[in-house]
Amino acid sequence: MSYTVRVLASPALAAGFRLAGLFVDEVVDPRDAGDRLLLAAAAPHTGILLVEQALLDAVPEQTRHDVERRAVPILVPVPAPSWDGAPSGAEDYILDLLRRAIGYRVRLQ
Repeated sequence: MSYTVRVLASPALAAGFRLAGLFVDEVVDPRDAGDRLLLAAAAPHTGILLVEQALLDAVPEQTRHDVERRAVPILVPVPAPSWDGAPSGAEDYILDLLRRAIGYRVRLQ
């Protein structure tokens, strides 16, 4: 079976993912993000599910937990771009992803 990458994003980010050739589900209202996440995760050929971080934050905790416990699709949060010039905290973001993936905190040196 071959798997595809699917994206859940706001209309502002959806166009960029479409230009990259990915299948995009636009979520206009963040309150609908939980239902859309379940539908996208249930699609039979979805192997990786990229979800805009702001939408993922709006998903109920139990729904997010149910999707994260599945082997497929792999749920990958995607931070929205920031143009304010502030540091992104990329190291903290990576550490959080590692902590969730392996189950404990890792110290980078």
